Amino acid sequence: MKVKYTGKDEGISLTNNKIYEALGYECGFIRIIDDTGEDYLYDPENFKILENEE
Repeated sequence: MKVKYTGKDEGISLTNNKIYEALGYECGFIRIIDDTGEDYLYDPENFKILENEE
């Protein structure tokens, strides 16, 4: 699914207003492929879902 990051810039990991690929939810967090090209778990409150693939 496509999501937009709405939080503050997080160093080299996340950029405000950038669109990211989300791999899904785990234990209350959302797994995002960030600016490093790796996937990590982040707080879903900082993301807006743009496109949800079913």
